[in-house]
Amino acid sequence: MITSINIKLTKIRQHFPKNGLADVKGEVSKELLRLRPLIKPGGNIAVAAGSRGIKNIALIVREVTDFIRANNANPFIVPAMGSHGNADAETQAQILADYGISEKNLGVPVRSSMDVVELPKGASPAGIFIDKNAYLADGIILINRIKAHTDYHGQYESGLVKMTVIGLGKEKQASAIHSYGVYGLAELIPVVAKQIISSGKIIGGLAIVENAFDDTMLVSALRADEFFEKEPSLLKAAKENMPFIPADNIDLLIIDEMGKNLSGVGVDPNIIGRMKIYGQPEPLRPAVKSIIIADITKESHGNAIGVGLADVIPRRLFNKIDFPSTYTNGITSSFYERIKIPVIAETDREAFDIALRGCGYIKKGEEKVVRIKNTLHLEELYVSDPVLEEIKASGKIEVIERNIGLFNESEFKTF
Repeated sequence: MITSINIKLTKIRQHFPKNGLADVKGEVSKELLRLRPLIKPGGNIAVAAGSRGIKNIALIVREVTDFIRANNANPFIVPAMGSHGNADAETQAQILADYGISEKNLGVPVRSSMDVVELPKGASPAGIFIDKNAYLADGIILINRIKAHTDYHGQYESGLVKMTVIGLGKEKQASAIHSYGVYGLAELIPVVAKQIISSGKIIGGLAIVENAFDDTMLVSALRADEFFEKEPSLLKAAKENMPFIPADNIDLLIIDEMGKNLSGVGVDPNIIGRMKIYGQPEPLRPAVKSIIIADITKESHGNAIGVGLADVIPRRLFNKIDFPSTYTNGITSSFYERIKIPVIAETDREAFDIALRGCGYIKKGEEKVVRIKNTLHLEELYVSDPVLEEIKASGKIEVIERNIGLFNESEFKTF
């Protein structure tokens, strides 16, 4: 068996377009003017924020709430994150607080509840629900990042349309939609969103697009009646600026951390080339034989949905899993492969050896190994020599440091 002690890596840097906004605050303020005529003076306006770790999110939420107050209305914040946080109101409020979205930080009340109001179904075969606090307000403004979804692909993936349904609908709506599997996500979400928007409760939303550096690249304030027309072009921009792993064929991929703040399923399937959803085709690239996920972020609160995308994990990660929140999220999604527990190794070195063994026979010195921090931050990563040889001719990478050992004793080196 190949032993991990022989592996040396090279640190490389990828060249992505540096097209982040110079003045995020100013751009948000300018965009929000489009929604000014829709703000009812003296009214109560719900601002919906989700569970993703969006860059500048506290600043952006502050701008939205300040804008509402400047137009003589009263903002409050509602968590719009479906079943996340173990479908618990207090935990959902804490998730927002971890991002700086709290009454203490913003001076705006956070009204977190799992209570919902049922709306007429219209053309939807599934029940339609909306957060009760938001429904009782005089209007709702959504804030969300537009990006490729981790479960399906279509005109509307992660964004304002989906948040209107899954986020605002809490655990009840998430369960109803996910009970239809991928069809529910790809086909029913637009149907349900149109029915919710027809209620007149949604004023609009602030769409955020990030670049490959996780920087805010674009913000766009949309009226509710513009969601369906304009979100597809924003999704196209998001996909064109996604980071990626530069290798097409990998024996072993090491991911230092997974996290709900990084991706809806902890690690982005679009990045690692694994979906693990029955009936859905796997991504064509990268082709990865074996995956180790080494740890989980503190911001995840132990929600390890997506851990099943790995082949091997160290006990360190296993010991941090909060099974109630992981299972609530995973069972709601109905994609059970993603919450199955991989092989558990006692140390990182053991995890490496087990994972590499699972790749089958590889001639010594030809192991294609890639190590990344997470699936959101991919500017800098570590590759073995066979990978470097394949990608260096692209002209889109630079070598930072050679011959880096992988371990300190039995654990991965901290880079």
